[in-house]
Amino acid sequence: MAERLLAQCLAGEPPKKLPPSLLQEPCAAALFRIFVEGLADRFEPALCDAYAKLFSQALALVDPSLDAASLAARYQRVRRPRAISGKPQRIYVLSRVTLGADVAVTSVLLHAVRRRFPHAETVFVGPRKNYELFAGDAHIHHAPLEYRRGSLQERFAAGEEVRRIVDTPHSIVIDPDSRLTQLGLLPVCPEETYYFFESRAYGGDGESSLPELASKWARETIGIGGARPFVALGRGRRRAPCIAISLGVGENPAKRLPDPFEADLLRVLAASGLRLCIDKGAGGAEAEQVDRALEQSGVEATVWDGAFAGFASIIAASRLYVGYDSAGQHVAAACGVPLISIFAGFPVPRMFARWRPAGEHCHVIRVEQPVPGQVLAKVRELLDSTLGDSVATA
Repeated sequence: MAERLLAQCLAGEPPKKLPPSLLQEPCAAALFRIFVEGLADRFEPALCDAYAKLFSQALALVDPSLDAASLAARYQRVRRPRAISGKPQRIYVLSRVTLGADVAVTSVLLHAVRRRFPHAETVFVGPRKNYELFAGDAHIHHAPLEYRRGSLQERFAAGEEVRRIVDTPHSIVIDPDSRLTQLGLLPVCPEETYYFFESRAYGGDGESSLPELASKWARETIGIGGARPFVALGRGRRRAPCIAISLGVGENPAKRLPDPFEADLLRVLAASGLRLCIDKGAGGAEAEQVDRALEQSGVEATVWDGAFAGFASIIAASRLYVGYDSAGQHVAAACGVPLISIFAGFPVPRMFARWRPAGEHCHVIRVEQPVPGQVLAKVRELLDSTLGDSVATA
C-alpha cells in the first residue's frame, strides 16, 4: 500500500486522503521506509507539497490536538527562507538523526551559527552518537534526544520532546529538515523563532550538493557566507599511513554491489601496501558482511568495532577513505582526506547530485549499472592517481 501511495505521488496524482490503514502496524514502518523516504530521496519540490498535505493527516490522526489543514498551512509559511534578526541568547540546532546528514548538512549550519553569534549558547539537539562528532568544540552544547524508529506514536514523541527542550526565553530553533520534527511538519516553537532549511526542495532543479545548498541557505538566513561541513572530534590522532574503509550502506541494500565485490575490493586496497582499517558498523548484518568480506578476501586488516566518532577519528587521520555512499565519505570530505566513494542505488540523478561528497580530493564513482569489474577497474585507477607509487598491481 505504501508503494502504491508513492507511485501515485510520483505520477503527480496524490490522493486527497492518506489511507488510514497505513498508520497501523506493520504498515507504519513501510510508511516511513517506502513513502516518506521515497519522496525525500527525489529532492523534488512538488513532492514536498504532497508530503506535507498527506503526512499532516497522519500527525493529526495520531494526535487529535493537531489539525491537518493548519499543519499544512504552517508548513507553507515556514518553508520560505527569511533572515534571522536580533541577537538570540540561545540557538538550538536540531539533528538530522542520520550521521552522514549531520556532517553534510547540520554541521554547515552549526559553523554559520558559531560565526554569526559567537556569544550565544549553541545547543545541538539529538542523539549522543551524533553529538560526539562535534563534542570537541567546547562552544557546542548538547541536549540529548534519541529518535526511536518504532510506532508512529514513538516517532512523533520526539517532536514533543524537542518542544520541551527548546521552550526557553530569547532562543531560536534551526531545523535542517530533521526527522525530529517529521521534516518540519511538527510545530516545536513559535513560527517567529523557527528557521527551517527545506533541504529536499531548496535546490530546485539544480545540481548542487547538500553541503553547497546548506551553505547558500546559511548565507541567506544566518547572514554568513562560506560555511562548510566540519567535525570536532577532540584530541586528534596522528596522521597514519592507512586506508579507512566502510562497507556500510545505512540499511539500504541497493547501495551495495553484489558479492564477491567487497572481497575483491579489499584485495585491491591491500595491494597498495597500506594498512587497512575497516569499520564493522552498527553490528548485526553489517558486521557479518564485514567478517564475510574479510574471510573471502584473505587480507589482514584492523577492525574498528565501536562508536562511529572513534572511526571518524581514524578517517581523519588516514591517508585515504574508501566506502559506499554513507556517513564516512562526508567525514572524509569535511576533514580534507582523499576519498573514493562508490555511489550506487540512487533512484534519480538528483539524489546523486545532492548526496555526493564535494571537495578537492573527493573521487566519486557513479554506479549506474552494478558491474563489479568495471567499478574495481575505476578504483584501481583512482588509487594510482591518489596514492601514486605506493600502489601495486592487484
